[in-house]
Amino acid sequence: MIKKTIAYLCSEYPAISHTFIYREIESLRKAGMTIHTASIRKPSNLQFMTAAEQNEAAQTLMVLATPLPLMAKAHLHSLIKNPAGYLRMAFEASKLLFKGPKSPVKALAYFVEAGILLEWMHRHGITHIHEHFGNPTAIVAILMKSYGGVSYSISVHGPDIFYAVDSALLAEKVQKACFIRCISHYCRSQIMRISDSESWNRQHIVRCGVDPDLYDVRPDPGNKVPVIICVGRLVPAKGQHILLKACSLLKRDGVQFHLIIIGEGPDRSSLEKFVARNDLREVVTFTGVLGQDKVRQQYDRADLFVLASFAEGVPVVLMEAMAKEIPVISTRITGIPELIQHGQDGLLATPGDAEDLASQILTLLNHPELRQQFGKAGRKKVRANYNQHENNLLMVDLLNQAATQS
Repeated sequence: MIKKTIAYLCSEYPAISHTFIYREIESLRKAGMTIHTASIRKPSNLQFMTAAEQNEAAQTLMVLATPLPLMAKAHLHSLIKNPAGYLRMAFEASKLLFKGPKSPVKALAYFVEAGILLEWMHRHGITHIHEHFGNPTAIVAILMKSYGGVSYSISVHGPDIFYAVDSALLAEKVQKACFIRCISHYCRSQIMRISDSESWNRQHIVRCGVDPDLYDVRPDPGNKVPVIICVGRLVPAKGQHILLKACSLLKRDGVQFHLIIIGEGPDRSSLEKFVARNDLREVVTFTGVLGQDKVRQQYDRADLFVLASFAEGVPVVLMEAMAKEIPVISTRITGIPELIQHGQDGLLATPGDAEDLASQILTLLNHPELRQQFGKAGRKKVRANYNQHENNLLMVDLLNQAATQS
């Protein structure tokens, strides 16, 4: 099959917290696909990214960075090329005054973004666009579809979008997409919940993944004091406050450890205050934002990886840690039990329960042989089910079929 040219659309690309999308696109390109990338807004924290990611950003269409004269030119192009389609798109955008965002500002913004993207796609001969997360950028894809000559597909991760099905227009996004990529069985079950059973054959489980060669087995860290790392944005959903509370319980009982929290976000101030109030300054380090190359260096220092999340899809950082044979602890939520089988290749704690989390951490700190067992089993699981190159072969087929039919 001749591999088609397609576009990938994200609200922010490349993004420091979603490096797996960059790696997914690179993997698809290595499989022979031609992929152009578009981002609604310019990426933040670009200075922390690798040279390859910075180069990718330079090649990516930054929609909202388009100068006003070029925005107008793009819309004039779309109007002249297909006047009826342009009016259909405008009418579709006007519906957003009464459904979904119910905002004239957002309706206008999505319409403007759609016109810019259409001209860009026409220029590159692209007829299919793939959107990640099913967020507002998928509304832009719906508008382009109404224009004509464009199809779209979406990757759905969850769980946030499942909490706002109506306002996010998720059912409509799913209905009009030529296929939906679900990253887990949990994710697919939520999409099935809001869609007609006749459309279920368009919903495919394609797991996210990592390159097990890039994330190879770490050397023995040889730490006298065990190092625990946590990677993720500092936001309530990641449960870092529960992790710190668990650490305060461990410290109270005289357990030795050092926690490294990698990431940045609005919760940093409150997390630092908790550390100060609970006398944890000597055992907790905040690194702030780190690029993926420096995160890999931190993995090599780790004895344990802990993610105490309340809401997740299936976190790629867990896959990364497992690929490096770092024993992992996370929570029994959403799709995480599909990745971690408790007592087999990691441990799962009750979400929001600091005492249970502390107990799971203590179990691994006290049993190095169990850490080794889980580390090896975790890498085996990732190699078998979460190898991005193998999983992306299905994406290649789905995207080619979509581009051929559009």
